[in-house]
Amino acid sequence: MPDPTSLALFCAASLVLAVTPGPGLFYVAARSLAGGRAEGVASSFGTGLGGMVHVLAGGLGVSALVLASAELFTVLKLLGAAYLVWIGWRTLRAARRDGVAVPPGDAPSGGAARAFRDGVLVEALNPKTAAFFLAFVPQFVDPAAGGVALQFVVLGAVSVGLNTLADLAVAVAASRLRKGAAARPGLVRRLREASGAAMIALGAGLALARRPAA
Repeated sequence: MPDPTSLALFCAASLVLAVTPGPGLFYVAARSLAGGRAEGVASSFGTGLGGMVHVLAGGLGVSALVLASAELFTVLKLLGAAYLVWIGWRTLRAARRDGVAVPPGDAPSGGAARAFRDGVLVEALNPKTAAFFLAFVPQFVDPAAGGVALQFVVLGAVSVGLNTLADLAVAVAASRLRKGAAARPGLVRRLREASGAAMIALGAGLALARRPAA
């Protein structure tokens, strides 16, 4: 493992990155606004598990293979983008179909179980997450200490844990905003529509992502 100073620096850098607004935070916020705290929390843990997929794949060298192949990178990003767009469209359709009839505490998009599954797939199908781990984590791996793959997985797990904590904080904050709008059903509907549009935008952004230079 890295020395204590390097480990502390890694944790500090990971924490800063975790609280920096990005696709993951925006996705969790959108999901929380659309379905409430339960869905937001479930999606946070889902994206965390999806992140661990990339960490384990990075430790095994699979992520490097994907990023080295233009075809594999394109297939993965398009699958992830299509899934995000589909979730966003489903959220928009539910908001417009249900109108103001759905109470803010309900889960029109399928509940916590589906939110968890969607979070796993959205993150696992995002090649930009793989690129992040392969670019960031190795800087703190100490080859002289041995067990490079294990170091990568442990450090990656720390980073994922901090990201998940940040996502949970966003989920709680966004769900409180949604709950505060309970007296204004029309606002709840607009929040759900905005959440769906945000997920569609995230999907479009992922579809336009370029493969990192070798």
